[in-house]
Amino acid sequence: MTAPNLRDRYLQDAINTASPAKLLVMLYDRMILDLGQGEEAFRNGDREAGSAKVMHAQEIVLELRTTLDMDAWDGAPGLASLYGFVLTELIGANIARDADRVASCRTLLEPLRDAWREAASAGT
Repeated sequence: MTAPNLRDRYLQDAINTASPAKLLVMLYDRMILDLGQGEEAFRNGDREAGSAKVMHAQEIVLELRTTLDMDAWDGAPGLASLYGFVLTELIGANIARDADRVASCRTLLEPLRDAWREAASAGT
C-alpha cells in the first residue's frame, strides 16, 4: 500500500472510531484550518484557492447547523443563529474575496472550537 493510501486509511479509521464529541472537534479543526488557509490565499491574491477553502468551511458550517439538535439544550437556538451569521459572512467574504471577513469568522469560531475540545476531553 502506498503512503497516500495508508494516510487515507488512517484518517478514515480515525473518523469511523471517533466519538460524536471528537467528530465535532474534528469538524471545527478542519473548518478553522480552511478559514486560515482561505484567508492567507486571499491575502496572497490566490482567488481560486481562497474560494475553495472558504467554500469548504461554508459546507462545514452548514453541516453543523443542519445537524444541531435544537431540543438538546437551551443554547441551541443561539448557536444556530451564530452558524447562520457565520455562513452569511463567509458567503459575502467569498464573493468579495475579503480576507478580513474570513479572519473575523475564524476569530469568532476559534473559542467555540476550544470549548468543544475541552468538553470532549472532559467526557473521555
